[in-house]
Formats: sequence, structure tokens, C-alpha cells
Amino acid sequence: MTRRTLREQIFKLLFRIEFIDSEEMDEQKDLFFTTSDEEFSEEDSKYVQDKYEKIVEKVADIDAAINDKTKGWSTDRMSKVDLTIIRLGVYEIVYDDDIPNTVAINEAVELAKKFGQDESYSFVNSVLDKFI
Repeated sequence: MTRRTLREQIFKLLFRIEFIDSEEMDEQKDLFFTTSDEEFSEEDSKYVQDKYEKIVEKVADIDAAINDKTKGWSTDRMSKVDLTIIRLGVYEIVYDDDIPNTVAINEAVELAKKFGQDESYSFVNSVLDKFI
């Protein structure tokens, strides 16, 4: 899989935490990988799971940072799609040294164009820009 496709899969898996109890996420991860339209190699599956786990581990810190940087907005007011994309972008900017900040923002904007509402990409871009 390409890096973009892997990031999209991480987004899709991460999006589930908004709707599914943490106790059920192991089962949901299994379902995700067995029912996905994408075929995961062992390496790709490990990459997606590892990055997902690292983001979930830091969600509270990421959300606090988002709330600190955004004026007039809070994570509670953001659409679940936008919030998930922003969480992924913030993780890549703040915690993932392997991904350049410009790439993290560009990829988040592309996810917002694909999965968000009409103006989501602009909102995602402006929030993530505050982390540079």
C-alpha cells in the first residue's frame, strides 16, 4: 500500500473510537482488517495498528493541544470526521519525526477533501497550521 492509502486506513480505524467503546475496539480492529476492501500485507497491517495505537494513547494530550490552539472552537464542537483528521495530523506533526510537517498537513487536507464537508479542508488546514 502507498503511504497515502495507509494513512487513509489509519483514519478509518481511528474514526471508530468516536462511536465504539474502548472495550469493543479489539473486536472492531479484527473486523476492520477482515472486512476491508483493501488487502493488507502483514507489514501494512502492523503499520496501521501500531500508528493507530500510538495515536489513541495520546488522544487526551492531542485533544488538549487542539483545544489550546483553537480559539472559539473545541474538540466537542468539531465534526467527528474533521476531528479525526486533525488528531492524525497533530500526531504526525508533534510526535512522528519520520513525516515532514508539510506532508502531514497536505495529507490531512487531502483526507478532508475526500471525507469531510465542503469547507473541511480549509478548517483542517488552518488548525494544523497552528502546530507549525
